[in-house]
Formats: sequence, structure tokens, C-alpha cells
Amino acid sequence: MLMHQHGIGAWVAKRRLRSPDKVALVHGDQATMTYRQFADAADRVSVVLREWGVGKGDAVAYLGGNSPDFLAVMFGCAQVGAVFVPVNTRLAAPEIGYVVADCGARVLIHDPDFAGPVAAAGPAAGAPNVIVTGEGTSEWPGLARLARAAVGFTDPVDSTHQDAAVIVYTSGTTGRAKGAVLTHGNLTWVALNCVVDYDVVSTDVALMISPLFHVASLGMGALPVLLKGATLVLEKGFEPGRALAQIERHGVTMLSGVPTTYQLMADHPDWASTDLSTLAKLTCGGSAVPTRVLDAFEARGLSFSQGYGMTEAAPGATALPAAMTRAKQGSVGLPHFFTDVRITDPTGAAAPTGGVGEIEVAGPNVFPGYHGLPEATAEAFTADGWFRSGDLGYLDADGYLYISGRLKDMIISGGENIYPPELEHLLTAIDGVTSAAVIGVPDERWGEVPWAIVTVREGTSVDTDSVRAYLDGKVARYKLPKNVVIVADLPRTASGKVRKADLRARFGG
Repeated sequence: MLMHQHGIGAWVAKRRLRSPDKVALVHGDQATMTYRQFADAADRVSVVLREWGVGKGDAVAYLGGNSPDFLAVMFGCAQVGAVFVPVNTRLAAPEIGYVVADCGARVLIHDPDFAGPVAAAGPAAGAPNVIVTGEGTSEWPGLARLARAAVGFTDPVDSTHQDAAVIVYTSGTTGRAKGAVLTHGNLTWVALNCVVDYDVVSTDVALMISPLFHVASLGMGALPVLLKGATLVLEKGFEPGRALAQIERHGVTMLSGVPTTYQLMADHPDWASTDLSTLAKLTCGGSAVPTRVLDAFEARGLSFSQGYGMTEAAPGATALPAAMTRAKQGSVGLPHFFTDVRITDPTGAAAPTGGVGEIEVAGPNVFPGYHGLPEATAEAFTADGWFRSGDLGYLDADGYLYISGRLKDMIISGGENIYPPELEHLLTAIDGVTSAAVIGVPDERWGEVPWAIVTVREGTSVDTDSVRAYLDGKVARYKLPKNVVIVADLPRTASGKVRKADLRARFGG
């Protein structure tokens, strides 16, 4: 068997040679897969994909929760040179249809639980071939059944670090999601960044409580662990009591999450009685960890590594070492080992130390562009090739990055990105709503939540319940406004743009 390729498709085969009997994946309560079994599963998936006509450059969409199937399909895609497209399981049917159609998926693989949304997506999805995980049904073939029947071996396609490996869709600021193309090189280098900066070792046991369709969970959670030959404990979803039990049961050493995740664990009745002695590496992203959560974990001898990133950087840009959590509280850390960060002023010149400007990122983990959107790609980069994050920040004298605000009005709620224009477009389609602005308002549990500020036509009735009911099914539920406020007028600039800073000041954003 030849393995000349340099893409991630070679990883599992090389792990099969190096650590065949080491446990790669734990799933369910006790079920495990060794690296030999995992590599064999990826091989069988690659044969299935070939039999279904999938070749180099073809897209394969996957809609499902954390499972060995998710990862076997991703690596199986890499082996045949296909592009893996993980679909956010929280999306509404129209959003699923858009993603599947936009990437041009030749095959859509989904868990049985999502048969309803897939059917509802219907023609909008572009009518790809459909496979269901598990044994399948009389209507849809099952991945498990197909894999058992797979015969022979698929010689891996030679992939370079410049070839596309994954497309991750990030909510668009113009109301449509954009597919960020991540190459084999992007995923390799972000994994190496994590190995270096988070000291991932082969004896680690990482608990995966965040969904793998999130690029942070995939690029900075699963991939570094599998690269090092460590063990990944896969959870279908997050429940704080179960997460605590899994830490104790499996001797978990690594855990990644968002502030809400850690807050719910610390607030759980089992927190004080759970054995956390094996935990050594905690990483957190999305937003700053509240002081009371830091206090709760530090009381158990645990500190956080915090960071900053974006989908387009696969996603890591910076990391704050756990040892500096208090000394540099409020910072998101130093640039990752193989990544660079700079701050520029509105003219594009370098901002002075402590000077606020736009955060720009460069490095081998930074994506080459958006799928099918050359103009958006061109706008995302500076003339000398740095990615423009759209976020504002500054570097202190030691090179640590601090976030000051956002040029884009993105809302981060419980680790999920929400872009106001998408909601505003839908809000103005509601009968009686004449204009709308969506802002993020601080929330103790979720970090921030979306509020809709609207003006309405005289004589019409609009309230929070009716707005949420209208939007439900059109967008993911985490995007639904938590409050709807009716105002006489929205504050605007001379050019007619809504002054969201005024709204945030007024409503606590």
C-alpha cells in the first residue's frame, strides 16, 4: 500500500501502522475503536464513496452529530480527494438546503434523526445522492450496510497541502452563509499549532462535548488529538452532569468548550463530588471566561487556555497560556506558533503598541478563500495577503492581543455566531414591521443574545412571541431574538445606516 499523499487522508493509515491497538475513539457509554479499526472504517467509507461516483474535488455533505461515522466520512473523503462539508445540525431546513446546494454536494450523508429536515430541504438541496448513517431504510441506503459490503481497497488520491479538504459555512454578513474553503495544509498547520501551544501528547484523553461541525471542535479539538495518536471521547451533545461523569469515568485530560459550558458544569450539583484529578488542559473560546467561572475552576486547581480565532483561520489565531490567565486577564493571548497577527489603522499602516486597529492574520492555517465567491475573497485580504478579520483590537508591549470590538456586528451567543443582517432581512418581511436592527445584549448564561429593535406600521401588532414564531423554522433556534423592542424610529447616520452603537448604548448591548 503506497501513501505518497501529503493530505490528512494519510493520517489514519499512518496511525494504523504506529499505534494500531491504541484506543482512538470512545463513543456511547463504553464502545471503543482502536486506530486500526478507525483506519479500516475510513478505508471502507472511501470505497463506498468511489462506488457512488465521488472523486477528487467533489463535495460530500454530512449532517449528523459527533460519532465515529462523522470522522470516518471526513477521512474517507480525504482519501478519495473529495471535499468534506460538515453541516450545522442546528440549521433550519432552508439553510440546510442552501448549504448542500451551494457546495454542489454529490452525496449527502445524514443521521436518521435529520430525515425530516433533509426531506423539507427538498429541491433546494440540489437533489444529491442520499445515504443514511446506520443500517438505512427501505428508502435510503445505510452507510453501515454499504461499508460492510465494500470490497477492495481505494488507493488514496495524492493530495497536496493546497488542495481543498473541507468547506465550513460561516454565517454571511449579507444574509447568506459563505463557505470557507480549508485546505489539507490549513488543517495540518492548525493541528500543529495546537500540538505546540496546548502541549497535546499521545497519552491525552480529550472529551469532545462541542459539535464537530464547528471548525474549532474539528480543527483544534479532534484533529490534533488524532494526529498525536491520543484518545477522543465523543459525546452526541452537552449535558453538564454527564460531562462531569465522563471526565471521571475515562480519566479525561483535555476539555474544550465555551464559557457557558464551563459555567453550567461548575453550577451542577455533581461539581464538588466529581473526581477531576486527571484534567490538565482546558481551552475556551467564543468569549472571555467570566471571573466567577475562573474562580470556580481555580478552586479545583484548574486554569484555562483562552484564545481567539475565526473560521477562516481553521480557526486558531491566538492562544493565552493557562499560566497567564490572571496576569493577562482580558487578553486572548499570543499568536499561535505558526501564525502571525498584526494590527493596522484605517490607512493600512501598522498601529503602534496599544493602538486599536483592525486585527489581521497570516499563516499556513489561513484559508485561501470562499467557495465560489471571488469578490468576497478579494475583499477579505489585504494587498500583501493578510486576512482582514473585521475585528478591532490592540497588542500590548509583550505582544498579547486584546479585543476591543467588532467592525462587523456579529453576535456570539453560547459560542454560536449570529450575523444581524440575516435576521434583519427576515424581520422586515413580517407584516407590520417597517424597519429592523438586531444587536447583541449581554447575557449571564450565553455571553450575549440577539435583540430585535423594530419600527412598526401604525395599527399593527408585533411582539416577541409572534416574531419568534415567524422566524422559527426559517433560521436556527439559537438565532431567534430573545426580545423584541418597538421604537418610534431607529437612529441613523446621514447616509441612512442604522447607528447600532446608539442602540447598544440604549439597550445594554
